[in-house]
Amino acid sequence: MKIAVIGTGYVGLVTGTCFSETGVNVVCVDKDTDKILKLKTGQVPIFEPGLEPILKRNIEKGRLLFTSDIKEAIVDSEVIFIAVGTPPGEDGSADLKHVLAVASEIGQEITGYVVVATKSTVPVGTAEKIRKTIQTELDKRNSPVSFDMASNPEFLKEGAAVEDFLRPERIIIGVDNEKTGETMRRLYQPFVLNNHPVLFMDIASAELTKYAANAMLATRISFINEMANLCDILGADINMVRRGIGSDSRIGSKFIYPGSGYGGSCFPKDVKAIIKTAGDLGYELNVIKAVEKANDFQKNVIFNKIHSYFDGSLKGKTIGIWGLSFKPKTDDTRESSSIHLINRLIDSGAVIRAYDPEAMEEAKKQTGDKIYYATDQYDAVKGADAMALMTEWAEFHLPDFKKMADLMNSNVIFDGRNIYDPAELQRNGFEYFGIGRR
Repeated sequence: MKIAVIGTGYVGLVTGTCFSETGVNVVCVDKDTDKILKLKTGQVPIFEPGLEPILKRNIEKGRLLFTSDIKEAIVDSEVIFIAVGTPPGEDGSADLKHVLAVASEIGQEITGYVVVATKSTVPVGTAEKIRKTIQTELDKRNSPVSFDMASNPEFLKEGAAVEDFLRPERIIIGVDNEKTGETMRRLYQPFVLNNHPVLFMDIASAELTKYAANAMLATRISFINEMANLCDILGADINMVRRGIGSDSRIGSKFIYPGSGYGGSCFPKDVKAIIKTAGDLGYELNVIKAVEKANDFQKNVIFNKIHSYFDGSLKGKTIGIWGLSFKPKTDDTRESSSIHLINRLIDSGAVIRAYDPEAMEEAKKQTGDKIYYATDQYDAVKGADAMALMTEWAEFHLPDFKKMADLMNSNVIFDGRNIYDPAELQRNGFEYFGIGRR
């Protein structure tokens, strides 16, 4: 079976690479010729654990190809995946210009029956817009070629995307006829054999499922963050509260870890998009609006604690930052709480020394030369008046506190992910400020 994946961003690259691992012949397309040249030699442009060896292995076996020619990619393909970006517009809506541009190209080039499936996160109704765009191009050519649409949203966690794709909790496929369903079922047959559930549904429901899932996860994060802030006021400990509610099987323990707000490429834009979709239809998603508002507030919590600790005077203070990516095991700094904190600290006159195991280059695209990029975590706290832990990379969990105490001007730690034991920090001579911790 041959498929084409249009777009070699995070989703497209993982999708194409992992499908090739199941024996499918995959051609990935991208207009960025420099990226394509690097991918052909096995150079992965993103940091994602486990991706590079699979990519190289399947390139060598001839099952994974890269090209900038969409015509070359889609010839003889049974399924064409659209996996290009859908950045948020100024009004919060998903910008579909890249998706529809790809649809036009597909309509101009297909010569035989094919299933066109959306992998990009798109609002309900996008599949129909794609269908109309392709058909318009076919009509211009007076072409009798037929095609069908499918929605196959991704559920990949950055930092665990390869595992999520190869061992998914569920696979969502939206179709509107048996023929399309059978094609998608054959493509996902290896996953069915491994007992991973494939859920078929109508296209609109599949499109909405992706947004609903991300909105629900964002809701859990904002909820526990608000409870943590309340713990700060009441003198309770959010870790105890979290354990207490997480032991209830109706609630569970996943995604109820307090922190400094969610970020990344998905939650922020998808929350905005689903709010906009509902608003355009005259319906207010009051809960989801509150989730977004709570997260906007949460991104300032660590800054507020630092600002308060220094009595509102941060000018000339050196702050060491551990972690720049929005979460560990990725170099993605989009909507990162750490970058947000750094910008606020800089605006207040603070000097920043920052370190991240993987995200330094991505961070430079946003912060430029405004901060010092440390060689390691200890270099980041040399002469620091405080340290803020913003991303819970594994190497940050058990630092040498004695070494830190010798390096820092003032022994104070702001823990934006609640990974440290306050009592241990106190024993080592540090002042500790977490989120909702006693």
